[in-house]
Amino acid sequence: MEKVNITIIGAGVIGLSVAAELARQQQDIFIVEKYPSFGQETSSRNSEVIHAGIYYPLDTLKLKTCLEGNRLLYEFCQKHNIPFKRLGKLIIASVKEEEEDLYKLFQRGRENDVKNLEQLTKTRLQELEPHIKAEAALFLPSTGIFDTHSFMKQLAASFKKDGGQIAYNTELTKITRINDGYEITVTDNGQESFSFDTRIIINCAGLQADKVAALAGLELEEYRLKYCKGDYFRLAPVKASLVNHLIYPVPKPRSGGLGIHLTPDLGGSVRLGPDDEYVQGIDYQINTGKAAVFCESIKGFFPGVTVEDITPDTSGIRPKLQGPNEEFRDFVIQHEESRGYPGLINLIGIESPGLTGSLSIARIVANLVNPLL
Repeated sequence: MEKVNITIIGAGVIGLSVAAELARQQQDIFIVEKYPSFGQETSSRNSEVIHAGIYYPLDTLKLKTCLEGNRLLYEFCQKHNIPFKRLGKLIIASVKEEEEDLYKLFQRGRENDVKNLEQLTKTRLQELEPHIKAEAALFLPSTGIFDTHSFMKQLAASFKKDGGQIAYNTELTKITRINDGYEITVTDNGQESFSFDTRIIINCAGLQADKVAALAGLELEEYRLKYCKGDYFRLAPVKASLVNHLIYPVPKPRSGGLGIHLTPDLGGSVRLGPDDEYVQGIDYQINTGKAAVFCESIKGFFPGVTVEDITPDTSGIRPKLQGPNEEFRDFVIQHEESRGYPGLINLIGIESPGLTGSLSIARIVANLVNPLL
């Protein structure tokens, strides 16, 4: 039976980042991906934002990987000519009652060592965004946007250049523990099954990461993912031209997301969203009836927008470990040796800021893998 050193499950941005990092140091690495190309789920259905790290509690993986990932991502984009813009983000208090929460967020940002974080007066905010109505704002100049498809394409190319292989249209169906690793069984799109042995499994399966862990034998309640869907709408060009920065509301505690925000893209258009709605399954159909809700949610700080200015765009699903109204849960990046599964590394609940932190996450995984080979 064929044997490989490392098998990575999933060719999303996390799987590709881990693969590219490992391939610079190790040989005989194989990615298994059920879709015909990379990044077909969460990695391509997001706001494409490079976050600054203001939202996450101290001493968490979300904060650590976001702060380091922000720097690494800008460096990577510059080195490989990946399109990006360091636009800066405004988090706004649209009414007086939100100013206290905004100040608490400012204090957290300072504790988190967010670079060049500023408190803005109403007057200064009006200078930066004359069409945005708010009482106060925070300015995060290190926040930006980038081309996630080009990023993933470069990661895949680097991985292959260093000897890695990607099997697309190939779905994992079985994992069996053996003496020196694991036997992996997969099925291709022609429904042909085959098996091979691997010393190490790295579970980067995104929305299916808990199911992959269960296939290996770790069906844990603490690993069970909850799907949080977010729809996006797009602003009419005449209104999009009035927005200069990313505009975010003060986040609501325990919500599934950061609130409906305005995100310029690299083409000069502006998206609204995502919202947050916990769902039972994976369905990317957009609820067009939400247009009025989206419109009302931003009219308080972006007056003059009408439902006619908003058209459906896309949707995405976050693989969250916390359910509705539950407390913060951090990323799981875990070598499962203590549970009796040496060589199995699980990455579960990698939602925002996972895209920003992807290159940092890859370094953490490499530090877990290298001593095993």
